[in-house]
Amino acid sequence: FLRRQILQGVLPAKDAVRVEEMINYFPYDYPAPTNKDVPFEPTVAVYPSPWNPTNKLVHIGLKGHQIKEKNRTNLVFLLDVSGSMNSPDKLPLLKNALRLMVDNLSPDDRVAIVVYAGAAGTVLDSTTIKDKQKIIAALENLSAGGSTAGGEGIRRAYDLAKANFDANAVNRVILATDGDFNVGITDTEELKGFIERQRDSGIFLSVLGFGSGNYNDALMQTLAQNGNGVAAYIDTLSEARKVLVEEASSTLYPIAKDVKIQIEFNPDQVAEYRLIGYETRMLNRADFNNDKIDAGEIGAGHTVTALYEITPVGATAQMDELRYQTDHPVTKKPVKTSELAFLKLRYKLPNENKSRLIDRPIGPKDVKESLDQTSDDIRFAASVAGFGQILTGGQFTGNFNYDDIIKLAEKAKGIDSFGYRAEFVNLVRLAKQSAAIAPQP
Repeated sequence: FLRRQILQGVLPAKDAVRVEEMINYFPYDYPAPTNKDVPFEPTVAVYPSPWNPTNKLVHIGLKGHQIKEKNRTNLVFLLDVSGSMNSPDKLPLLKNALRLMVDNLSPDDRVAIVVYAGAAGTVLDSTTIKDKQKIIAALENLSAGGSTAGGEGIRRAYDLAKANFDANAVNRVILATDGDFNVGITDTEELKGFIERQRDSGIFLSVLGFGSGNYNDALMQTLAQNGNGVAAYIDTLSEARKVLVEEASSTLYPIAKDVKIQIEFNPDQVAEYRLIGYETRMLNRADFNNDKIDAGEIGAGHTVTALYEITPVGATAQMDELRYQTDHPVTKKPVKTSELAFLKLRYKLPNENKSRLIDRPIGPKDVKESLDQTSDDIRFAASVAGFGQILTGGQFTGNFNYDDIIKLAEKAKGIDSFGYRAEFVNLVRLAKQSAAIAPQP
């Protein structure tokens, strides 16, 4: 969505930018574990912040293990064919995108199609990919018209998924829409609750967004997050291939659910810290050990990256010290150590309801004296984080500017097989041009 705005010569609205999704758009070559019971292993690096050399960035990367034998899939495509989808970048692009996905599925996988406009209807009962031409024909016959009964479509899609539920398969509804839900369940909390209940039965939800104008980004994100799925925005056929073909394993085949990250910083070493992005995914501290609190899933081969900016003790802090702060309020025992922080990861295996724990200290061995000592992946992620923060107002980035981002990213492109990183550099250049001609407040 951000790319579409910049290519049209305008900067995106600040509240439309999610820095964590920009960072996680790109593939990173983190080490992947081979044991499916330990689905990921953290990659950690601490290095000077590019925009504030007195601060440091703590880079935490996870990569899910690759699965050798993929489970069958039981998919229901829930497709918006309302009048608002009658645009070349909406329904026609949607149909071509799903054709790519169908071509990439296995013969025993199953697909059903539900559409919604003025009313919801089933246009294809659950069909195996062996009968691919029947599926493609059903897609090709779709046309746009009518208002949008999205809520009723969701109910019908889940009913169809339940009717063909396979405990040994991946059961998922894939909603494709421009985000205009104006008939049916229109209350976000009601929709959220409905999808949460379906998630608990083993049917997950992913969302594909198309077009602009009436795209309800907040609603799409809410639905996907509460459905243990991903929300992706499709603006070109190349993006459709990225999401539905190249990243199909991470999109369709979960290896861990309710994945939570908690990091405790050592007050003897760290004066201040902040998480970059993830504003819509924050958990209360008490929720980390609560297995009833939902969190995101990680798919096969999926990478997740989180960046914290920290102010070391002795550096210039932006906040006053707390008057009544007590060291280690839980243990009441001061712990003297050179560790910067302690990292904890909680997750559940896909068929389990009890979480497992991975933890490790972050200490001197993780610290790099300069940014040049880090990998291309880590430097590139830092450049994306800088860009995202500038687009949201640059509250913490000081004099770090578009040229600095370009310089950092170009040196960190590495092996850019699909050209994603080169495209990023081009977007930064275009954003710089748009910023130069934008009216000043």
